Amino acid sequence: MSNIVVVAEVRGGQLKRTTLEAVTAGLQLAQKSGGKVIAIACGSGLDGACAELAGSGVHRVVAVDGPAFAHYSGDGYARAVAEHAKAAGAGAVLMAHTAMGKDLLPRVSALLEGSIATDAIAVACDGGTFGATRPVFAGKAAMTVRAKQAPFCVTLRPNNFAVAGGGGSAEVTKAAPPAGDLLSVVKEIVASATGRTPLQEAKVVVAGGRGLREAEQFKLIEDLAAAFGPGVAAVGASRAVVDAGWRPHREQVGQTGKVVSPPLYIAVGISGAIQHLAGMRTARTIVAINKDADAPIFKVADYGIVGDAFEVVPALTKAIAEVVKHK
Repeated sequence: MSNIVVVAEVRGGQLKRTTLEAVTAGLQLAQKSGGKVIAIACGSGLDGACAELAGSGVHRVVAVDGPAFAHYSGDGYARAVAEHAKAAGAGAVLMAHTAMGKDLLPRVSALLEGSIATDAIAVACDGGTFGATRPVFAGKAAMTVRAKQAPFCVTLRPNNFAVAGGGGSAEVTKAAPPAGDLLSVVKEIVASATGRTPLQEAKVVVAGGRGLREAEQFKLIEDLAAAFGPGVAAVGASRAVVDAGWRPHREQVGQTGKVVSPPLYIAVGISGAIQHLAGMRTARTIVAINKDADAPIFKVADYGIVGDAFEVVPALTKAIAEVVKHK
């Protein structure tokens, strides 16, 4: 029997949705391993986030709560997570493949002398051995890896697991941050108050490419994303668009940008270079709009529209807005 630890990500007192996706993966593994799911959250003022975690279906919640953890500290959080994961008898440790997850979980794996797989799209447990499936070769293939050394630490690609909502009321145990000086700590976070849905968490990503001809035409993309309603869609961009200075780097989708896996991805005026496909080909449904019928993007698209984006997108925006309005 091996327990599964899920490392929560809490920002501004709010539990990130990707944590609940990791809980779903943890519950799947626990069914196979015969263990329990323990969630570990680090930070300051965690009562609200831990209450949400306690109702997600996990068996226990550990809140490492204290003023010293008010801001993220890679080494401090890693020591705390490793300490409680070891105490929980973790066979696997899961966390979302976010900026924090990519920094924190390798540290945890090193402290626990375990093995690690990153950016996984599926997890498994067979005969007591944990495994994970992750994309390789720019997303053209998927590779299954198995843990040779426990615990098996895995970061999970967002939007590949349903959000957990299993109910229940797990026990919340509070613990103080580990003693000792922090080697690093975030002193200040400067965030742009855009109010936009994070690209990697969006249910719909509407991305534009060079086919839009100029930066001002990206209003077509913004209007289409807005038509889905508040908090649903995010705007993305190809590398060529970002390199041209039309859009900020935070919106870039691709191998050198962000990797997204939304239920719906709409590519407008994007030819489909390999590096772009690596960042979105695992989306559940891909819609491509391009006037070039031979554009590579159509090879991965579930639905393709060969036509002028300046005619197709406004019509699509109007249709979606009408559907959303009458929902």
